Amino acid sequence: MNLKLILVLVLVSLAAIFIIQNVTVVDVRFLFWNVSMSRALLIFFLLIIGIALGWVLHSYFSFRKSKDESSGDV
Repeated sequence: MNLKLILVLVLVSLAAIFIIQNVTVVDVRFLFWNVSMSRALLIFFLLIIGIALGWVLHSYFSFRKSKDESSGDV
């Protein structure tokens, strides 16, 4: 198996165990809103937001780097 695949599977497993162990309800307050939700759901949402943000930033910087390299050849 690929080392990256094994590492991803281990990290996902650890994240799943962590989320399953944190199922209590917590109050989340941000600026003017307040919501009560499961801690596991909150952690899951934060994980998804972090993955999406990392993917978008990686794509942006990769696109910008390839654009800068192609404009320098002229």
